[in-house]
Amino acid sequence: MQYRTLGRTGVQVGSLALGAMNFGRIGRTTQDEATAIVDAALEGGINLIDTADMYGDGESEEMVGKAIAGRRDDIVLATKAGMPMGEERNHRGSSRRWLVTELDNSLRRLGVDHVDLYQIHRWDPATGDEETLSALTDLQRAGKIRYFGSSTFPAHRIVQAQWAAREHHVRPYVTEQPSYSILQRGIETHVLPVTEEYGLGVLAWSPLASGWLSGAVRKGREITTSRSAFLPQRFDLSVPSNQARLDAVERLAVIAEEAGLTLIQLALGFVTEHPAVTSALIGPRTPEHLRSQLAAADTVLSADVLDAIDAVVSPGTDLAAHEKFDTPPALLDPALRRRRRPGRRA
Repeated sequence: MQYRTLGRTGVQVGSLALGAMNFGRIGRTTQDEATAIVDAALEGGINLIDTADMYGDGESEEMVGKAIAGRRDDIVLATKAGMPMGEERNHRGSSRRWLVTELDNSLRRLGVDHVDLYQIHRWDPATGDEETLSALTDLQRAGKIRYFGSSTFPAHRIVQAQWAAREHHVRPYVTEQPSYSILQRGIETHVLPVTEEYGLGVLAWSPLASGWLSGAVRKGREITTSRSAFLPQRFDLSVPSNQARLDAVERLAVIAEEAGLTLIQLALGFVTEHPAVTSALIGPRTPEHLRSQLAAADTVLSADVLDAIDAVVSPGTDLAAHEKFDTPPALLDPALRRRRRPGRRA
């Protein structure tokens, strides 16, 4: 396992980190399986575990808490908040009211008195940066969190949050957690240059592109990845972007074979090779999945292999841009981009 410094925190974390979204009902992973995955991950050199309150409505946090009992101090523990937790309108977002309440809920589910990294799961356009950052700063001073970060923020919001922290004399985000894979490279254009500029640690989620790069999706084979049942539209080959992904996977499989690597090793090695990336978050459902992904822990791709990958998917290109979660709201909602502003004439 390679180890890197998480941004400017001084904390050392592995180039692979364990994502726990599949623990529980989402991945149909039992407590015994989750504990076995955590055991094997720690043995393999992984020392950061990432979860979120909304994964299984708290079930993932509870399972992580049981799996790490008795060895909390050996783990960099991260969780997230901000996505809806039930139907109550204020049980979501990044207001002080909600974050103070929900952090206590997460600590209770995890069975710990603090988390090392607390992340805002998505940018909340209804809440100002000062409100969120001041609440997080106070939670840090109270000893309930050690650091805080953002997840899937658009580049301009990462910049704005950094400026807000300076303006209001509160602590800034120190990490960002974006989606990044060979098939979704858009963040190379905007997000990663910004995280490098501000010295943020980067925890890349979905490095296997929801299973597209796991080896389970190939031409002429039945699609067996679990996400095909959970998100069938992402694997419908009548959709042009999905056909483009399948074509890319076939070409990438040849590159991997010629390099003496599995497709998983190629995919994870690509993500961890980027100088702005601290760790790739892997999300195995079974110990067998974990073993195949741990095999990439020390993978280093040559310049020739990286050039070959660029020839398949150009730098900065998303093959399925419509699946991005950092698109500014005004591009998704016509009412926002066409609204009349005060003082503006027709």
